[in-house]
Amino acid sequence: MAEKTVTIQNRHGLHVRPATQLAELAGKFKSPVTIVKDGQEVSARSIIELLTLAAAHGTELRIKAEGPDAAEAVDAIQKLIDGRFGLE
Repeated sequence: MAEKTVTIQNRHGLHVRPATQLAELAGKFKSPVTIVKDGQEVSARSIIELLTLAAAHGTELRIKAEGPDAAEAVDAIQKLIDGRFGLE
């Protein structure tokens, strides 16, 4: 299992466009990836579930993955989030 904690940096938070990018990226890996916010755990492959997190700017999220490419998946998602989804 691989895990990392990240903070949403882009000023509009995890809205539809970044949620879509995150879900598409998570879908490229064999390992299931989940995102956790305040105890709520959702699939990183589901745009709707990601949006239910209501992750605004400054929100801390935990990325978790388990499987053959778990570390690679977590690293890639961390880079996407830390890079502000390429939006700013």
